[in-house]
Amino acid sequence: MFKTRKVVIVGAGHVGSHVALSLIQSGEADDIVLIDILKEKAAAQALDLDDAVSGSLCGRDVRIRAGEYSELNDADILVMAFGRSRRPGETRLDMFDDSIKMAQEVISHLKAVDFKGIMISISNPADIICEYIRRQMGWDAHRCFCTGTSLETYRLLRVLSRETGYARKSIQAFCMGEHGNSSFVVWSRIRIGSKCFMQLRAERPELGKLDLDDLQLQVKRAGDIEVDGKGCTEFGIANVACMLIKAIFHDEKLIWPCSTALNGEYGQKDVAAGVPCMIGKNGVEEIIVCKLTEEEQAKFNASCDILRGFLDRAATL
Repeated sequence: MFKTRKVVIVGAGHVGSHVALSLIQSGEADDIVLIDILKEKAAAQALDLDDAVSGSLCGRDVRIRAGEYSELNDADILVMAFGRSRRPGETRLDMFDDSIKMAQEVISHLKAVDFKGIMISISNPADIICEYIRRQMGWDAHRCFCTGTSLETYRLLRVLSRETGYARKSIQAFCMGEHGNSSFVVWSRIRIGSKCFMQLRAERPELGKLDLDDLQLQVKRAGDIEVDGKGCTEFGIANVACMLIKAIFHDEKLIWPCSTALNGEYGQKDVAAGVPCMIGKNGVEEIIVCKLTEEEQAKFNASCDILRGFLDRAATL
């Protein structure tokens, strides 16, 4: 018998609805359920998305509807996409108080169901909300992770491709740490093709002239530009979620930066932060530990300290 691939999305706003659309267009889910505190909004989004099914690129029907938390009892994937949009001038950490209150409401519903699948969290501040929910639910770390520095990594690939002239798919690069202002580019691990980016910079004067601090700033500023200009980010993160769900459903063993609980990796404990992970049918199946430079390790430590402080604060609420 064929098993239906069921995804439940909590939050039917910009991000949640675009995750659903990405799943419809890619054909990576058979059954999609939207849950939102605004029930009429969830129902309207589901109806609008259902109109898109007929014209979907996947060429087959996908069931999509609004529902209740009881739908999680037989769901494979839970996507957390609740929360308000980040306001112009705000950091993701500025959303902490509002998001924790929303998370507590969601947790009260989660405790009433028997969800055995994998949770992917997007809700900001992403690293903190995901780990807070995981701890409150007592779920294993491998089945609860957030998209972490995925967006920073997407943006890094775009910036590097534009500045170097190489295709994005030829560049292997990632960011680590918080999904936020303390994230950083791991310059020492970037490869173009199979060649070290830092070596290429030494060999090619035009690459050597690139200002790495400026490139890092471009990556960090991209989200602010999007929020200031349109009030939210939605398309990139939806594609990230779809990519990770595909990696789980197809057991791809995808290596990608996600935020997961650390237990000694990179010298960190009692915190969740963005690190390279292997994503497969069991969720985070391995944390990939790369050798960092002293400067990179110091940046990672500082980012983890920020995240740990907010997690400690969340535990007192």
